[in-house]
Amino acid sequence: MSWLYLGIAVLFEIAVAISAGNAKGFTRLWWTIATLVSGAIATFFLSLALLTFDVGVGYAIWTSVSGVGIVILGAMFFGQTLNAMKALGMILVIGGVVGLRLSGAA
Repeated sequence: MSWLYLGIAVLFEIAVAISAGNAKGFTRLWWTIATLVSGAIATFFLSLALLTFDVGVGYAIWTSVSGVGIVILGAMFFGQTLNAMKALGMILVIGGVVGLRLSGAA
């Protein structure tokens, strides 16, 4: 169940980044509200996942998988560039997440 909680936390963390980008420095009310609500939900589900995961491992997986997701969505839907260095960075991040998982934590 902790993996499900962590997955939900990742999805809402991605929503935080997209909403915050559209909030334009918290000058757009509905995007600001979406940012704050998504952040609260992401943190709630992360806290549930951390009942099982080691804190450092769970947090590292949460932030890194969210970061990769944000980069991919940015390239797909927001016209952001995805170049070889970004792709290499994402591969290294994914390798780190796999390494954390293989460490036996959660």
